[in-house]
Amino acid sequence: MKDIPWVSIKRLPVNKVSGFIASPSSDLLSVEEPLEIRIVYGPEGNRTEKNISITMRTPGNDLELALGFLFTEGIISSHAAVKAIAHVPITCELQKENVVRVELIESFIPNLSQSDRNFYTTSSCGVCGKGSIQSIRTVSVYTNLARQQQIRLSAGVFYSLPEQLRLAQSNFEATGGIHASALFTREGELVLLREDVGRHNALDKLIGSALGKNMLPLNTYILLLSGRASFELIQKAAMAGISVVAAIGAPSTLAVELANEFGITLLGFLKKDRFNIYSHQDQLLIPALHEN
Repeated sequence: MKDIPWVSIKRLPVNKVSGFIASPSSDLLSVEEPLEIRIVYGPEGNRTEKNISITMRTPGNDLELALGFLFTEGIISSHAAVKAIAHVPITCELQKENVVRVELIESFIPNLSQSDRNFYTTSSCGVCGKGSIQSIRTVSVYTNLARQQQIRLSAGVFYSLPEQLRLAQSNFEATGGIHASALFTREGELVLLREDVGRHNALDKLIGSALGKNMLPLNTYILLLSGRASFELIQKAAMAGISVVAAIGAPSTLAVELANEFGITLLGFLKKDRFNIYSHQDQLLIPALHEN
């Protein structure tokens, strides 16, 4: 699965105002462009090509993004269903390659029931009308997997994660405007990191990369989110079998409900010396929780 090189940040001219004086300068910004994801499926001699999604993303790791998106939306259930994946050269005045075609093997029938709701995602929304928590349960191949795993993690492991993410997140350091999803071992070792202007895209890239490496289910890892923990991010984590999610920002109420439903330990407001536990706190070895 070979991706093409992309420019993910760009320097643009700006006027910087200090006090009452404006002066010309420049600033680094995160690049945002649309990506169309297509699938090709069906028996030999009667193949169908279907546009599945248009998402606004930061260019780079597009093939992982497409793969992760198809998996977390339940359209494919494994990497074995993919015959080929590549950018489609489209003629346009800017010579950009913003279309990815995923060709499925002839014997695989994709689950397109979810795609009929007309996928259109933006950089801040990854669900856009998904029915309910129960609808996710029907397509997840790792339902209840997290609950079957008894794990013990200390607070010290979590306290080390934000700084590791900050040091590894090069594009955020340059622009201040990009999200990240990172995968850590239970000992706190960074395994995978992906960035994107959209929170859901960053996680799809991460899961797509893990899927391509045959790492799923990801129930032995910790997922760290650079921002808030929204419903769609916990949905994608559940689809990948992730059992522990830590967010530097706040979770939403629906994210907590979904985490409880899928047996996911969800942490929020993670700092270097504190965090909140919103679901399944019994999986964490925190002395204060077991006192009295």
